[in-house]
Amino acid sequence: MEEFTALLTQLEEATNVFTVQDVVLVIILSFLLALIIAEIYKSTYRGASYSQTFVQTLVLVSMVVAIIMLIVGSNIARAFTLLGALSIIRFRNAVKETRDVGFIFFAMAIGMAVGTRFFLLAIISTLLIAFLVWVMVKMNMFAKDVKEQLLKIRLPADIPYSTLFEDIFNKYLVRYDLMAVETVQAGMLTELVYGIELKRDSSPQDLLTDIRRLNQNHKVVLITGYQEVDL
Repeated sequence: MEEFTALLTQLEEATNVFTVQDVVLVIILSFLLALIIAEIYKSTYRGASYSQTFVQTLVLVSMVVAIIMLIVGSNIARAFTLLGALSIIRFRNAVKETRDVGFIFFAMAIGMAVGTRFFLLAIISTLLIAFLVWVMVKMNMFAKDVKEQLLKIRLPADIPYSTLFEDIFNKYLVRYDLMAVETVQAGMLTELVYGIELKRDSSPQDLLTDIRRLNQNHKVVLITGYQEVDL
């Protein structure tokens, strides 16, 4: 034990920038604050593609950024050297939700605050931002009264579709936009993809029933919440 203590003392003297206690404090505090960020992300997540590894990565990012800031300190030359070293890293994973980007920056900012030893700023910011995010989700702020939906219709390729569903759409929908046209089943069928908005008193089941009468009872799909899933 004495040898280990002596080794730590020698390392501290050689470093002459921060102590072992500084390193331990930075790592533990960034970890604890990142746990709050991860928990608020998990409890407010409303999508269909929740990723445990992404949440764990938020915690890891916060600790790593804290260590990076501890290394950089106030040394400008060291900062530019580190920036050049990190610039060779390439990330190819696409972020599925824009909200995830906000949480990544949240974790990074807290890691930076802890690493530069603005401990009070890090603690207050984590608690306050996490609370405000929770409030926005619980109050369902900025939600639209009517959600946009996707309508997929398949019909025989020889049937003209440009005005085929106009009367039905005018009856049930506030608006509709043709987003894509695709041939399926070796060109035997045409698949139409519409972005639609149902009227308040419209029944989705009645809409699908009327469409099937015109597309010879081929497949019709109505998708809600398509912004949160991969299609």
